[in-house]
Amino acid sequence: MLLPIAKETIDGKTVFFVDSNALLACFDKGINEELVKKLAKRQPLRAVFRDDAFANDSVKINIEQIFKLLSPHTEVKAI
Repeated sequence: MLLPIAKETIDGKTVFFVDSNALLACFDKGINEELVKKLAKRQPLRAVFRDDAFANDSVKINIEQIFKLLSPHTEVKAI
């Protein structure tokens, strides 16, 4: 069964939404806190990012806290 995939450009980054809001994936580099907040407000079930995609270490550290505040049910992974 194929799930629908939508591709959007948000703050210059390519973001994929699988099965509406079941999965959000962004593999572009240079992800900042502003983008993370915009994505968290969409409240996806899961969010996946590249481990080396973040603009700096503080963004990588803060991503889980941002999602906990804005979308507490989202499962966040950096791969």
